Amino acid sequence: MLAFSVVSDGDRMETTAQATAASRPRGRLLSVLGVGFGLAVIVGNMIGAGIFRSPGIIATHLPNTWLYFSVWIAGGIYALLGTISLSELGAMLPKSGGQYVFARYALGEYAGFIVGWSDWISTCGATAAVSLVVGEFIGALVPTLSGELRAAATAGSIAVFFALLQWHGIVWGSTVQNFTSLLKAIGFFILVATAFIFGGQGSLAAPSQASIPTGLLLFGAVVLALQQVIYTYDGWSGVIYFSEEVKNPGRDIPRSMFGGALSVIAIYLLVNLALFYTLPISKISGQDFAAGTAAEVLFGSHGDTVFRILTIVSMLSAINACQLMATRVLFAMSRDGLFAERAATVNEGGTPTVAHFLSAAVSVLFIFFGKTFEKVITICAFFFVANYVLSFISVFVLRWREPEKERPYRAWGYPWTTGLALVGSTAFLLGAIASDRTNSMYALLLLGVSYPLFRLIRKHQKT
Repeated sequence: MLAFSVVSDGDRMETTAQATAASRPRGRLLSVLGVGFGLAVIVGNMIGAGIFRSPGIIATHLPNTWLYFSVWIAGGIYALLGTISLSELGAMLPKSGGQYVFARYALGEYAGFIVGWSDWISTCGATAAVSLVVGEFIGALVPTLSGELRAAATAGSIAVFFALLQWHGIVWGSTVQNFTSLLKAIGFFILVATAFIFGGQGSLAAPSQASIPTGLLLFGAVVLALQQVIYTYDGWSGVIYFSEEVKNPGRDIPRSMFGGALSVIAIYLLVNLALFYTLPISKISGQDFAAGTAAEVLFGSHGDTVFRILTIVSMLSAINACQLMATRVLFAMSRDGLFAERAATVNEGGTPTVAHFLSAAVSVLFIFFGKTFEKVITICAFFFVANYVLSFISVFVLRWREPEKERPYRAWGYPWTTGLALVGSTAFLLGAIASDRTNSMYALLLLGVSYPLFRLIRKHQKT
């Protein structure tokens, strides 16, 4: 069933898509973005709840300071390898829509269909997930807003608020992204600086003597820890969702991706160093929010409030980024005939209005149907990794099929860097299947159903 056709004439596909778009004069995206927005959307998308939740989980699997930091460094290297490869595709194919664009161009419409739909649904789900965290934390700070239903109402209101801001156009959306990402960076800088000034009782000052697993147990622990790290690093490709809206994509997309990835790697390592400078690893292990425990040590009775405010500020930029990205995926699919034609409508400010409304609506539905949402996100995690696999394969396919096509940026170290990223993604995918067979089976069933659905949509578009 999973039979992707490697198209023999990519330029023909591009010409056809352009002709289709030309026959639908419904507005256009605006090329007004620069490196600043690229950095902001990557930082905003990458740094989410993961950096707060994952340290406690990783420390449980690897109760050793050096092993703990080695997996964070390995995750950063993986992100950089992915950045090297996807920067080439983003500069080579400057069309908004994320990895959907690459898969469709290189591997055919069915591959694009799978990548596009799974990416759109999971990004809408990510908007809901982050909004719910913000709603819960606001409820803890404001008792009148506490409780499951009120937290969901708060989360829904926040998602709608950002959707309304973005409705005015990409200039509004990018301004909000720049501002909220800056607030996030400042917040983490304050936490790290405070930790190094007032900390000093953690594992860096007094290394832990805890026993660590050996043999196969150690291998399994490293795999589980890497899964957490890679999920936490995800988001380094954020700017490719806006490729045709970047003024100089050949130059600015690679700069944004490398600058954003390196910035987040530095922030993550500094945050972890601050945690280990403040707390012993035994206090980090098993904590849902290790940064909250560190904040209590650093700020005393105000620690919980400081941590929750930092988390809320940190999450806002992620909500804005996810909503912008989801809109571009659905817009691109609609423009190419894989969804309703009307969803390719763009207003004067450069916002795909119908795609934006539908993306926001699905996010709000996820917020108010929590149990269903959790299952959907778990299943979409399967496709989330598979999309990277297909993107890295696309680099190889296009190097072979279109060696003469202009590439403003060529992947450094190709084919070894792209090959390593592909192997790492495939191994991660296999590990996810082995560790969660139930949800993986659901994902495979959805994959089987996707083909007749794809054929039905294509048939409808032709009639």
